[in-house]
Amino acid sequence: KNDDLCLSPPQVAVSSALQAAKVSPLIEKVSDHKDFKKLLRTRTNVLVLYTKSDAQLKLLSDVAQAVKGQGTIAWVNCGDSEGRKLCKKVKVDPSSKTNGVDVLHYKDGTFHTEYNRPATFKSIVAFLKDPSGPPLWEENPEAKDVVHIESEKDFRKLLKREERPILMMFYAPCESPLSVLAGMNVHPAEFDGLKQEFSVKGYPTFCYFEKGKFMHHYENYGATSKDIADWLKNPQPPQPKTPEVPWSESGSAVFHLTEESFDAFLEEHPSVLVMFYAPCDPGVLAAVDATIHKSIGERFKISGFPTVKYFEKGEEKYTLPQLRSKDKIIEWLQNPQAPPPPEKSWDEMPSNVSHLGAEDFREFLKKKKHALVMFYAPWCPHCKNAVPHFTTAAELFKEDRKIAYAAVDCTKGQNHELCKQEGVEGYPTFNYYNYGKFSEKYNGERGEAGFTGFMRNLRGRDQEKVGKRKEEL
Repeated sequence: KNDDLCLSPPQVAVSSALQAAKVSPLIEKVSDHKDFKKLLRTRTNVLVLYTKSDAQLKLLSDVAQAVKGQGTIAWVNCGDSEGRKLCKKVKVDPSSKTNGVDVLHYKDGTFHTEYNRPATFKSIVAFLKDPSGPPLWEENPEAKDVVHIESEKDFRKLLKREERPILMMFYAPCESPLSVLAGMNVHPAEFDGLKQEFSVKGYPTFCYFEKGKFMHHYENYGATSKDIADWLKNPQPPQPKTPEVPWSESGSAVFHLTEESFDAFLEEHPSVLVMFYAPCDPGVLAAVDATIHKSIGERFKISGFPTVKYFEKGEEKYTLPQLRSKDKIIEWLQNPQAPPPPEKSWDEMPSNVSHLGAEDFREFLKKKKHALVMFYAPWCPHCKNAVPHFTTAAELFKEDRKIAYAAVDCTKGQNHELCKQEGVEGYPTFNYYNYGKFSEKYNGERGEAGFTGFMRNLRGRDQEKVGKRKEEL
């Protein structure tokens, strides 16, 4: 941390916003250095307010309630004798800041960053729920002219009171929204009725309103700010899409086979590379649209697209999942060889991670005091990145029978319903369980240090409780 940094405007606002309220019991008031270190050791996500007065903490009291179980708010009063010693020890001097306020974030036991986002309930809660995540859209100064809508009630009010035309963008958090007058996150299920009403089938969807009345969607006119600004000068209904020319009619050198021509073609050509595809995918040499010619797809057990198979003398020889580009196909055709063995799935590889399913999930967790469960999908790149770190953490705690690192493949059989019951909305999701009971979601770092630090903190708390019992005896 650089002690010479000036206090940002949001921090000034924190001071003014924190007046005239009682301190919530959820806020940890710390003045002793040993207690401070213990707090950082036992909590993985801590926002600390340093002041030189007993300023009231209304805003942060509300935040503490909202992030209960996910983050911790702490307060150090650098104005009293004990607190002054602590502030000096951790090299924080709020008196050098405007209005005597410093707000710092600590993650996994160490300093992470100075809080410099807006001092609003929504921004601080969003930060504590994902300290390394991107800022909210409305925090972007370039989006200051956008009306950000939080509820369907506010949406209806906007339509009723606003006389000017409205271009409404419905979006989901994973999208990169554009600064366009109005935006509304309709991903949550509570907005299903609204999505149906305005035919929101994908994100982002732009709807144009005049005097509170839905006119039409904004479609096929370009997605840059200039495109939208130009369109708003003369709003028009969606342009008709140019019909796609089927690949089989595009005049390429590929032989497009059908149920009628397939067998004869293989008899006529001794070596054939066949790509089974869905209409949206390109390919080479010979192709079958298995969504139309279903009997061929069923005959060769085609379950996904594209599937590439190699035939010799009319007989299927290889399935080639690695051929996904022109260069790879040409290279392989110059020297046809058997494909490499398929990559082993995570649950087939030896490790100390317990792979669970709907049939044994609850029974297994009931026997473990501390269990961190990773809910994942094999195709998810973020899951693949986390696997080696999660596996290493499991290895480090393999001798402790009270601890488990477990994983559930949400794409397998009944596991999909299990994952839904456990609140899994995206991959990977990490849940912590205590003797089979859900306690909290893990939102820490997805590296070895994060996974191991989380479990060490839990074991540290266990030892402290044992120590207290012995003292009482």
